[in-house]
Amino acid sequence: MSSNLNKAQDQITTTQASVIVINYMLGAGILTMPRTMAKAVGTPDVWISVLLSSVITFAAGIIIARLCMRFPGKTVFQFTREITGKWIAYIICFCIISYFITISAFEIRVMAEVTRLYLLEATPVWAYVMIFMWVGFYLVIGGINPIARLYEIILPITLVIFVVIILLSVHLFDINNLRPVLGMGIMPVIKGIKPSLLSFTGFEAMLVVAAYMKHPNKGVKAVVYGISVPLVVYLITVIMVIGGLSLDGTLTKTWPTLDLLRSFETEGLIFERFESLLLVIWIMQIFSTFTITHYAASLGGAQLFKGRKITPFLLLLLPVNYIIAMLPKDINETFILGDILGNFSLVLFCGLPLMLLIISLIRKKGGKRSEQPA
Repeated sequence: MSSNLNKAQDQITTTQASVIVINYMLGAGILTMPRTMAKAVGTPDVWISVLLSSVITFAAGIIIARLCMRFPGKTVFQFTREITGKWIAYIICFCIISYFITISAFEIRVMAEVTRLYLLEATPVWAYVMIFMWVGFYLVIGGINPIARLYEIILPITLVIFVVIILLSVHLFDINNLRPVLGMGIMPVIKGIKPSLLSFTGFEAMLVVAAYMKHPNKGVKAVVYGISVPLVVYLITVIMVIGGLSLDGTLTKTWPTLDLLRSFETEGLIFERFESLLLVIWIMQIFSTFTITHYAASLGGAQLFKGRKITPFLLLLLPVNYIIAMLPKDINETFILGDILGNFSLVLFCGLPLMLLIISLIRKKGGKRSEQPA
């Protein structure tokens, strides 16, 4: 695949850009977010922390969109050099590529842990990890359009099943588990903002996706829509999990969202237990996160080293992903890796884009108006 981003077949709509961001964000967080948030906050006010962190996420996403709008048709790996100069750009881009590689490996490992625990206990981990990775490679080798089209299929399925599952679990919900509101003041809520922000990482996809948009001037719209859907999903998830399991019950579960669904049965339906359905849509979302991050890392490598083809980098990074995914010895080390990635992403995608935007304004770099839609 050529690195030329201006070909018609390489362009995506604003809706597709939003869908890519949504699918990227709805990864492993939906299973672990209630527990990590409950641990940090220590009160039932977790949902308030989610709302507050979403404000920061929207701000960071809009900054990234504004930055990309100054350089239409270019990815972060291309326009950073114009802003900072060659050598600083190499360092920044290497950090971004490393992040994308590691996040794709992390998603693979979390998928492996949950699959081994709930679905394929006797199957060697390498077997389904390899299949997962090669299917992902088959998708991304076609470029951004097949990725966007598949995500457009996955997202509605995910949302429909999610809504059905939530509605069926309503009878477990107890509003008293969410009370008292701000019973210990605002400080516990503030403490929950950081772990909540870690679950909202994914808007950084715009650093790559914006370059493919037919109408780059709609980048802000794409990122706002892209963050809004995960916000609603995460908000409903933490409210239902804590309302159903209680704060103490949530703290004792490794995968509280799954445990909520395992705590009830619905007789008379095709499926009486629904954790398998959640696992199906969750694995699809993990696949989405893996493919877009693997593609972004490979594209970054191709553009950083001025390669004409992305395919060699797609192949080269597969074993790298596998090795990194297998490095954590157990689930605890996997969660530690996730925390490290989250902290790194806060610096890399909240602080850095703002600095790049300010420098580009001061140095008068970019700023070309993108073509208006017909």
